[in-house]
Amino acid sequence: MKINHMKNEGKGYAVFSIINFIFMILIILVTLLPYLNVLAKALNDGTDSLRGGVTIVPRVFTLENFRVLLKDSDMYMAALITVLRVVILVVLSILVQFMTAYTLSRKNLWGMKAVNIYFLIPMFVSGGLIPQYVLFSKMHLLNNFWVYVLPAVFSFYNIMLIRSYISSSISDEIIEAARIDGSGEGRILLQFIIPLSKPILATIALWTAVGAWNDWTTTMYYITDSSLYTLQYKLMQTIKETERITELVQAAIEQGQNVEQLMKSMSVTTESVQAAQIIIVTLPIICVYPFLQKYFVKGITLGSVKG
Repeated sequence: MKINHMKNEGKGYAVFSIINFIFMILIILVTLLPYLNVLAKALNDGTDSLRGGVTIVPRVFTLENFRVLLKDSDMYMAALITVLRVVILVVLSILVQFMTAYTLSRKNLWGMKAVNIYFLIPMFVSGGLIPQYVLFSKMHLLNNFWVYVLPAVFSFYNIMLIRSYISSSISDEIIEAARIDGSGEGRILLQFIIPLSKPILATIALWTAVGAWNDWTTTMYYITDSSLYTLQYKLMQTIKETERITELVQAAIEQGQNVEQLMKSMSVTTESVQAAQIIIVTLPIICVYPFLQKYFVKGITLGSVKG
């Protein structure tokens, strides 16, 4: 009976593995195919792409779309602004949020409930865009690089995640043993807490980096100086330009004008340049993510108490 039960379990696990494998393949295809389609359009002749039918393989291969983007000096400045924003914000946010979370994780902290309530209220109640714009104006953050960094440094949601990780994954016995050995709070933080908190720190760093990299609304609301535009805002402008040109072409067709001659004179189209820009904008995050994957899985589950 026991042997038959083990055989049944083995068959059930094999069936589950096959179904799970097929399901994962489908998820990968659903996720990957749209990106491959954009990549094919980025590597395809712009005029040819207007005919439609480009799937995951370029029909008329060209690098002209990327050349047009790389000739634009504003793109390099936008890339520099975006990279600086991400790096500075990740470093400062990790520093501020981790120190706050470690402080709030101490059980002997006086006024813990009042501090939690003080930080929780702004999570659910905010003044809105107009008061925020007035505040940033008074702080001289409009058309200022630091508008990308300072408002996003403090996130109480991330602080709660880090605090939960420290409380659940780092036992009090480790800290008490360090204190008995004569370690102060600074040494405990640097030599014990931070090394044991790598998974949650990597998770928060990944979230912060992706959020900062993909954000374009901050530029739209608070920046008018083109030298401070980010890559994502440039991409948004390209998308708007695509919509405008599409409307003009449709209007020309409705008026009976000959659009074919116009199409032939174009070496690239706004849509093809947009596809190339999407590839350039998303590639850095795609390259970074695999290196943080193992920490991300550990950090998001918040770990468990270690004996």
